[in-house]
Amino acid sequence: MAIHWSAPWFASVAEAGRAVQAAQAQGLPLPEALNRHAPGPLRAVSQSALPEGQAYEAFIAATASVPTRENLHDLFNGLIWHRFPASKRQLNRLQAKAIAADGVGAVRGPLRDAITLFDENAALLQAPEPLWRALRARDWTELFVAQRGAWARARLLPFGHALLEKLAQPYKSITAHMFALPVPESLGDDLAAWDAWLAAQLDASRLRAKPFKPLPVLGVPGWWDGNADPAFYADVAVFRPPRAA
Repeated sequence: MAIHWSAPWFASVAEAGRAVQAAQAQGLPLPEALNRHAPGPLRAVSQSALPEGQAYEAFIAATASVPTRENLHDLFNGLIWHRFPASKRQLNRLQAKAIAADGVGAVRGPLRDAITLFDENAALLQAPEPLWRALRARDWTELFVAQRGAWARARLLPFGHALLEKLAQPYKSITAHMFALPVPESLGDDLAAWDAWLAAQLDASRLRAKPFKPLPVLGVPGWWDGNADPAFYADVAVFRPPRAA
């Protein structure tokens, strides 16, 4: 599938993504292309390396290897391992510890559910406080229309690999689980510093509380041509108002 790497939501992974896809086009399997052009702290291996019956997360923790299928979902997973190695390792540690304590059952439980949500669909936001106030209140008109100019000083970065996969074929209702802690503005655009900061925030008690806010990402100014018209945000099926108390 052709990916438009110039789209703003791919900014953090575009360079490595282009290189990996070019290597695939030359015949390299995805795990080998990732190891060569987007190396992370762990080695990507074929999905066939995962023994039948062993939990994926436990295998990663035990072998320092990430089972990788030949698909977009696992391409983006590998790219996030490359870009956010400390945070991905921390999420895996928490998953593996929970599996060791509780086993693998039919229900993951609140902690493993929250870790999976983060890993698959989280996003990070560095933004002025007025944007955060509007986001917390789900005041979409304030967030995207009244405060539109403030987005020039903001940076939204998808972390979840399933979120990135959806954005490969974007549609209006794509909604991220926004991590409820603001990325410190003092970190600037240093993504290695973002990674170190994020890894330090990811502990079991915080994740168990599901620290997320919904954000329809194509509402972000500059991310989608249609949102230049304020009427774009009148679609309450996407830009949902706060639930009644």
